[in-house]
Amino acid sequence: MNRFPGKDEVIVHFAHPAYLFGSCLKARDLGLNFIETRTQEETHARITEGHVLVVSGFWENAYIRTGINLKFIQACGAGYNQFDLDALATKGLRLANASGANVNAVSDHAIALMLCLVRKIHHARDNQRAHHWRGMISEISQREAELAGKTLIIFGMGAIGGRLAKLAKAFDMNVIGIRRNIDPIKSRVDEAYTPQEFFGLLHRADFVALTCPLTDETANIINETTLAAMRNDAYLINVARGGCVDESALVDALSSGSIAGAGIDTTAEEPLANNSALWEMSNVILTPHTAGETQAYEENVLDILLDNLDRLSRGQMRLHNQII
Repeated sequence: MNRFPGKDEVIVHFAHPAYLFGSCLKARDLGLNFIETRTQEETHARITEGHVLVVSGFWENAYIRTGINLKFIQACGAGYNQFDLDALATKGLRLANASGANVNAVSDHAIALMLCLVRKIHHARDNQRAHHWRGMISEISQREAELAGKTLIIFGMGAIGGRLAKLAKAFDMNVIGIRRNIDPIKSRVDEAYTPQEFFGLLHRADFVALTCPLTDETANIINETTLAAMRNDAYLINVARGGCVDESALVDALSSGSIAGAGIDTTAEEPLANNSALWEMSNVILTPHTAGETQAYEENVLDILLDNLDRLSRGQMRLHNQII
């Protein structure tokens, strides 16, 4: 890798349609040079200008070739499946992600989806809009429920899954954690198992929450077979990636009552197609990939970025959240 530019030379390119990285960096008064692009087209036009690219959805693997001055890429999200890692490594480009920047937000969101489903907040909102004051319900199975005593399976016990487990325990839930290496999580959950044991546990779950990255191993981890293994009073919570769920199988399970409902923050196609059945399902709470959104997001990502810039300027090989 060629020499990393000094503080006075380095140009940081923020490429995002919404995040206000530039103004937040300027407020820190560090004297770093930066540019911002707000569209794919503008990013493409200015890709040669920056030494550091802070990016997520605007990334194109063509930038490995056309970003002639690029030295380092800071993904501003936790996911990095959009990057061609082999090509980056061949070119000598470093990559780190922003894992940890939204740990609180995503785990908060997951517990919020669970609470909304069992307390039927989505139905209450619909009734509010219809000016309908729902009476008390005699049928016990149709009433609101409680989280206490319920069993939650968390697939993916990284930082987000770990904090979700902590929140769930505060609601007196029984927490089962799924992770390849279970030793580090045994003290944080009631039971710990490997992914190979996941299927055999599904019949015990009131909630199955996905907090894992999208990999070859987790693609469609929720599918026709796993959904059939869940109880008809169980809920799926997906704050991971849409590709972790076979959406067609999920729609079938929700339509047939094979599972009770779902809280979904990510879908296979984003934005979700207008003709998707998920829009109209009364047993679904759908949020538009906003679990990670937080007022603190820009500052959290900048903390990671600045740490990495400092490491790179000192010639360190190990980066914060290093991928390559």
